[in-house]
Amino acid sequence: MAKIIYVVDDEENILEIITFNLKKSSYTVKGFRTGSDFLDEFNRSKPDLVVLDLMLPDMDGLDICKNIKSKTDIPIIILSAKSEELDKILGLELGADDYMVKPFSVRELIARIKNILKRAPIDTSIGALKKEFYFDDINLSIDEKKHEILLDNKFIKLNPKEFKTISMLLRNLNNLSKRNDIIAYVWGEDYYGDTRTLDVHIRRIREKLSYKNFGGNYIKTVHGYGYKLIDKI
Repeated sequence: MAKIIYVVDDEENILEIITFNLKKSSYTVKGFRTGSDFLDEFNRSKPDLVVLDLMLPDMDGLDICKNIKSKTDIPIIILSAKSEELDKILGLELGADDYMVKPFSVRELIARIKNILKRAPIDTSIGALKKEFYFDDINLSIDEKKHEILLDNKFIKLNPKEFKTISMLLRNLNNLSKRNDIIAYVWGEDYYGDTRTLDVHIRRIREKLSYKNFGGNYIKTVHGYGYKLIDKI
């Protein structure tokens, strides 16, 4: 069955070019020129991937990205005229899977879409993760079925990729999780984007796990290698 892609861009010529070329590549495509039209359709029927412009006439594309990623793990490629590094970092912090700057190569966009969509699903055969962990005087509870994490019974809201990252670090508690292994586990073996995405992602997780400075104290950077979660400071 053909993968379904939603393209959101208020520039008619760009929308037509992307839609035409994706259809030629055997994708099912729906195009939208406003954020509200896109969200109306998105709430009715979910695509396999979203190509999202940031500068829409009625809504901020970053708000749309945040909204989607707070509820689903549907891949998002941001397509924007904003080329500053800060804009890229913000988009990645909000959960975008990739970020391309206009003007762009349609062939490269399609290549990135193909790489994202062919990623293997996360291997669930590695066994269930235990539910309770203790970090000095902090209790961490995790429920993989519900995708919930609590610190001393305080619910921590994480998006799907953030949750996968923490679950991997917990499985390797007190041991190094290599950068490439984290990227493969969370984004897929064929991740095409910038590896700095992981650093932005970890920073965001540390901020969310701010209770008793858990993120700062227990998530450690091993420079040049990766990250590890320790249970004692």
